Amino acid sequence: MTSSPSSAKPYAEVIGDPIAHSKSPLIHNFWLDALGIDAEYRATHVAADALGDYFVQRRADPDWRGCNITLPHKQAALDHVEDRGGVRQTIGAINLATRAEDGAIIGTNTDAAGFYAPIAGLPLEGAHVAIVGAGGAARAVLFALSRMDVGRVTILNRSPMKAMGLLATFGLKGDVLPLDASLPAAALLVNTSSLGMTGQPPLEIDLSPLPGDAVVYDIVYAPLETPLLAAAHARELDTVDGLEMLIGQAAFAFEILFGAEPPRDRDDELRDLLTR
Repeated sequence: MTSSPSSAKPYAEVIGDPIAHSKSPLIHNFWLDALGIDAEYRATHVAADALGDYFVQRRADPDWRGCNITLPHKQAALDHVEDRGGVRQTIGAINLATRAEDGAIIGTNTDAAGFYAPIAGLPLEGAHVAIVGAGGAARAVLFALSRMDVGRVTILNRSPMKAMGLLATFGLKGDVLPLDASLPAAALLVNTSSLGMTGQPPLEIDLSPLPGDAVVYDIVYAPLETPLLAAAHARELDTVDGLEMLIGQAAFAFEILFGAEPPRDRDDELRDLLTR
């Protein structure tokens, strides 16, 4: 595990294993510079067996504001923080830990809000939604969908039992299909898996069952145009790419970590930076 920064200025970080690929430092440092905030944000490699020691060390560091949490720690980190918001019983995973005024480290999740922000204006009440994957990201997405009054939810996943459990957890009506099954005529398709990510197999799925006004949402952001989004563009379907959710969840985290709203009017500039 990388040691804490030596500077005396406030700092936050993102932790995971691996972590070098993370774009969170680019996002948060862009906002810090834009707002003139004298603080730092960095990536810190933390292996699974070092997670407990990490939180012990950071709890003793007065300059530490908190950390974003990425794979594979989103569920395990719950054992090392206080869960004052009941995240364990709802989403079941955290992506942010921050220091409270009383010194405690509190876990929360901004992924659900980050996922929801780009589709907030879509007419999805009562709509059929299809989800690919049933991991930690799927939990945040399903939590958001359960608050949106969507209709039927179909999960495509390698493990049917795990996916059925998620539908029950979030009180959603729907069904579970194998990963290679045909899509339903859903209004929204969301890929929450790592398929299509750089270094991973592509998500090979036939989009022809989707209606012409369907929206395809891929949370993968490396590459920005995944094979799934390329197929959606070929059908002239509306799409949401992974940077939308990444920037969205980061914006909620930034405000908690640094006590300031990020300058979202500069999102185009930020997206250009992230895609170079």
